This record gives sequence, structure tokens and C-alpha cells, in this order.
Amino acid sequence: MDNADVAGVLEEIAVLLELKGENPFKTRAYINGARVIENLTTPLSSLVKEARLHELKGFGEALQQKVSELVTVGSLKYHQDLKASIPPGWFDMLQVPGLGPKKVRALNQILHIDDLPALRTACESGKVAELKGFGEKTQQKILDGILFRQKYASHHRLDTALAVGHQIMEAMKQWSQVSRCSEAGSLRRRKETLHDLDFLISSKEPNTVIEAFTSMPWVESVIAKGETKASVVLQGGMQADLRVVEDRSFPFALAYFTGSKEHNIVMRRRAIERGLRLNEYGLFPSDDSDEETAQEGVHCDDEEGIFRALDLAYIPPELREDCGEFEVATRGRMPRLLEWTDMKGSLHNHSNWSDGRQPLEAIIEDCMEHGFEYWAVTDHSTSSFQANGLKPPRLLDQIKAIRALNEKLSRENLDFRLLTGSEVDILSDGSLDFEDDLLAQLDVVVASIHQGFTQSRDQLTERLIAAAHHPQVHMLGHLSGRLLLERDAYSIDHRAILEACSQTGTWIELNANPYRLDMDWRWWKQARDLGIRCVINCDAHHAEHASFLRLGAEHGRKGWLRAEDVVNTLPLDALMEALALKRKKAGLLK
Repeated sequence: MDNADVAGVLEEIAVLLELKGENPFKTRAYINGARVIENLTTPLSSLVKEARLHELKGFGEALQQKVSELVTVGSLKYHQDLKASIPPGWFDMLQVPGLGPKKVRALNQILHIDDLPALRTACESGKVAELKGFGEKTQQKILDGILFRQKYASHHRLDTALAVGHQIMEAMKQWSQVSRCSEAGSLRRRKETLHDLDFLISSKEPNTVIEAFTSMPWVESVIAKGETKASVVLQGGMQADLRVVEDRSFPFALAYFTGSKEHNIVMRRRAIERGLRLNEYGLFPSDDSDEETAQEGVHCDDEEGIFRALDLAYIPPELREDCGEFEVATRGRMPRLLEWTDMKGSLHNHSNWSDGRQPLEAIIEDCMEHGFEYWAVTDHSTSSFQANGLKPPRLLDQIKAIRALNEKLSRENLDFRLLTGSEVDILSDGSLDFEDDLLAQLDVVVASIHQGFTQSRDQLTERLIAAAHHPQVHMLGHLSGRLLLERDAYSIDHRAILEACSQTGTWIELNANPYRLDMDWRWWKQARDLGIRCVINCDAHHAEHASFLRLGAEHGRKGWLRAEDVVNTLPLDALMEALALKRKKAGLLK
């Protein structure tokens, strides 16, 4: 286990202890231990090997022993036993907004509630509202959370699906009976959430392939198993479906099973207009008088051949939603979409000065290993107290610290720059959390809403428009506030906000955190056509969050974004010019 893994286990132990009603000082010891480990720049494995854990603040003998066991064994018996002592339903209850360990324990002790069905019944009968510390508002929030979870119970986030899908694809590629294989369905189209995973294989031995698929080590149970198709439930509850076809049908089956349904309808209509029939088996003449041609159909080696036969430029899978792709493809050329390798860095990230986990020095080291040219530290502003938001004096201290680090990088002739910044709160009245003169000292200013979600659509829209008009703001962060499968987006007038950003030259963030992927892909083509530039940001809080840039680029492709539409594809010098130009334009408008 690495440092982050160990810290995660300690945090979970603290939650488990709180659920059991243990001494709060004992709980706090594990939380503090996790925080100390998160801020370490030295691997725990080295400290364990050198018997130096006692040097860490607050690490007594018991904590040293547990951390050593986690590092050397990879698990902790104390943690496993503690987890086994908690009813499984309690963990589901903890995922409901408004419920923490103390409230879950109270619900069990007073109302004997152990799972979500019982909790829903108690909320609907009004019993939860009667408990001390709950009330009507908390009860409704809990009930809304339960209903939301049930609505999306069979949905999965894209990042989870990609990780599982990659694992399965790598396994299938090793099977000798496989000629060609691919992901399909919503996964291949990179939808932000999806129901299941779809895969397609061409093979002369379908029975052998089906048997191998249903016998994979990740399969929990088999739903259906036939000669050419199978459905399984994977560990973790995700469903995976496989189709096996002859190799000559592979391109047609791939296009068909990639979808979307709406896209396929238009494709079949175009085939009919040209005297053809298109389905998952091939592209055939509508007139079956030529028996040989009717059986074989139009030969296509790949999907590109299908599109050519229908007088279309090749449409990338991400765009196959019948959202304007045909109007462009009929002109013979599709845009070159963004590649994640075009990205040079991220302009919205956090450090351990607020709620991030890494010191500035560690951020620099990791970014340089990734080959980034720059990375902005935009910690939270004062009003985000829950995220340890910085007050003005601390932000000034951070600016000095970052400048000192950049000077050191320059002396060492290293081609990397850490940018100063802030994710400044847009307050309920539309003003910003920091004064203009302080914001003016920063390289990057991201303006985001973190409070007042219950305001009306007009109020929330006005707040975002006011921020777009602010001369110091470079971009609007996570525009709709959604948390995929956890919280719906708040209601805003996207078109009005886009028009304001177009007028002021304000950029809009594509927040690449897999829980957000916000702004939604459905709005990006319109934003691009209005001349609005996108910034794809990791919103990183941990070292591994740098990988979100790839996911963000995937979402950007689905929104028709090209490299030239994305600010952080610029090299450092051009980026600094763009940041300065944004402020200059805003000043002229003001």
C-alpha cells in the first residue's frame, strides 16, 4: 500500500469507530494520522523499513503497528474486523446526503433502522423528523437522496466503466480465437454515465469465445449464455454483454452496436435513400434480384467504408448522437477532435493549503514526471470554510511560496511553471469572495459556486453572469454544480450564461473530475460556435487526479471540441499571453 491507500484506510477506521460510538479522541487520532500521511513527501515504505514511524507527529505505538501492517501486508486485520462488525446497510446509509456516522448510529439506536428500505419507510411516515437533531428539512433531504440513489441504481460513471472495460478488453485481446474485438455501446460513445458494458468480437470459434467470456475471473454470475452472445454480472454489480460475429460482419455490427439508436435510424434512412439496406450484418441492395450480391452485400473492411458508401465522412464514435454530426459529415470532412496528448497542463487544482492532499513541492515533482508545462494551484477562497479556504493573508503567503519555487526551477533550468491562482467563491449576491486588488495578483482566477444551490434559476444564472462580467475572472468553474449519480445539476439558463461569456471573452471550464464532467457535453458545440474557449481542468486534490485530463479530453471530444478550442493546449508563453489578454479585454469592456 502507498501513502494514499494507507491514509484512506485510517480515514475509514475513523468512520467505523464513530459508527460504533467509540471515544471521539480515538477517532480523531486516526483522522490526524491520515492527514499527517497525506502531507508526507517520503514513502511510508521507507519509514517502515527504517523504523522511523515514531518520528511522525501523533504516531503512538498502536498507530505505528497498524501502519506497518498495512504497508508490509497490504491489509489490516483490525480494520477488517471492525468493518465486519458493522451492518452492511449502514454503509449504504452513509452515502445518503445529510447522513453522517452520528446520525446513522442514532437512527439505529432509536428507530432500529439498519438499511435504506427501512430508512425510506421511516422518512415517509414522518418518524425521522421527530428525532432530535433531524427535523422536517433533514428528513426530506434524506428521502430525496434515497430516491435519487434508487433512480440511478443501475447507472455507472464513465471512469468506473472505462477501468473495467479496459481490463476486459486486454484479456480478450489475448484469446487466440479472436480476430477483432472492440468496446461498443455507450462506453465507446463515452457517455458520462451508462447502464452496462458492450463488447464485440469476430471469431470463427464463437462457442469457445463465449465460454472464455463467461469464465473470466471478474464474472459474478451469468445472466444469459448462447452460441453467439452472452450477458454477465461483474463483481461490483456492472453488467457486461458480448456479441460474437463473423469477421466480414464486424464493421457493420460495430457501427450498429455502438449506436446511438437515434444515429442508427439516420444511417438506415440514408441507406434506403441509396437503394440499400443497413443492419448489423451488412449493407445490402434493397433489390434482391442479384442473389450473389444480396448474400454478400457491399464489402467494407471497416466502419470508414460504411460511411463512404453512404456518402459521409467518417463520424467518430463520440459524436454519434444525431446532434448535428450528419450535417457536417455530408460536407465531406469532420473536424479533427481534441486528443488528450494535446493538453499541456491544468488550470484548476488544489494543494494542502486548502483541501488538497499534496504540498507544492510534491505537485511540481509529479507534474514534471507527467511532462506538463504548467499547473495552476487554485485553492479555495475564504467562504469555503469546509474546504479550509484561504484568507487573504494566507493567499499572499502562498503567492510568495509559489514565486520562490518558480525562481528555483528557473535557476535549475527546468521547463515547468507553477501558476498562482484561486478558485474564488461566487457569493449569493454575485460578488466574489476576494477583493479585486488581491485577484489581480494571481495568474489564474476560477469563479465557482459552492453555496446557495437552492436559489432560483434566475438568481443562480445572475450570479454566474455577474462573475463572467468581472474583469479579474478568467473562467467559470463546474458550471452546473452536478455530481454524477449523487446530485442533480442546479437549474440555470445555459444560453444566457453562454451569451455573457461570449460577450466578455470569459472561458468556461470542463471540469474533468469523473463526478462532474461539467459543463455537460451537450452544450459545448454551441459554446464553441459562439467563440467561447474551454479550459479542461483536473480539479485535482490528489496526485492521481492528474489522470483526469484524459477523461476530460474524452468528454471534450464528445462536445465537438478541437485542440484550438481548448486554452490549456497552449504552450506556456502563449497561455500567459492569453491570460493577460482575457483581463485586458475585460478591462476594455468595463
